[in-house]
Amino acid sequence: MNNDPRIILLAHGSSDQRWCQTFEKLATPTLESVAGSRIAYMELAEPSLETIISEGKKDGIGAFTIIPLFLAAGRHLRKDVPGMIEELQVTHDVTITLAPPIGENPQLGHAIRDVVAQELEKQKQPA
Repeated sequence: MNNDPRIILLAHGSSDQRWCQTFEKLATPTLESVAGSRIAYMELAEPSLETIISEGKKDGIGAFTIIPLFLAAGRHLRKDVPGMIEELQVTHDVTITLAPPIGENPQLGHAIRDVVAQELEKQKQPA
């Protein structure tokens, strides 16, 4: 069994495929640069967290780190996801670590600032 954790970028999920595509584009640089990393959805879309854990276990992965693509730790990250993790750990005999939501990382604030600066610069340019 491989003990290097598989990184899972966890998004909420939606029945609207356009919403999911936004997160898949956002995840692409990580998925392309972090070997074995995957995106999963908490609900309403596939692949589900359960699907990714199950596939990882079949691939010999015994440890997972979930990085939530959430701006803050609301009810889902305080209650729902920890409950899902507990169940998945028992069902698949794996270790799952839940990282803080991406929105708590100060680097995201800098990225937002840069996007705002780019938008302001675009608006200054003559049409």
